[in-house]
Amino acid sequence: MDKFRYVLWWLLANTQGGENRGKILKEIFRKPCNAHELCKLLNVNYKTVRYHLEILEKNGILIAVGEKYGKTYFPSEHLLNLKDYFSEIWEKFVKKIDKHE
Repeated sequence: MDKFRYVLWWLLANTQGGENRGKILKEIFRKPCNAHELCKLLNVNYKTVRYHLEILEKNGILIAVGEKYGKTYFPSEHLLNLKDYFSEIWEKFVKKIDKHE
């Protein structure tokens, strides 16, 4: 199995910030965004969004273009290749969240 499948699963389903990271990835699949756009779209604190973007970029899930506040995030080739797997993880993860609420 591709290493990025493991990384994606771990980042979404096995860590405390998985829900926010999943929401960020869903938005970036719709259109590339910067941190400010994402915090408005998701109604999440700017520093929280920046933290998750850094983790996703560091793990090769996202690619950033630009600098500072204008830095825009795009899905990496690895993430694009795993789009169906992302949807599968997200569907299972959302069901797990719904059961606990």
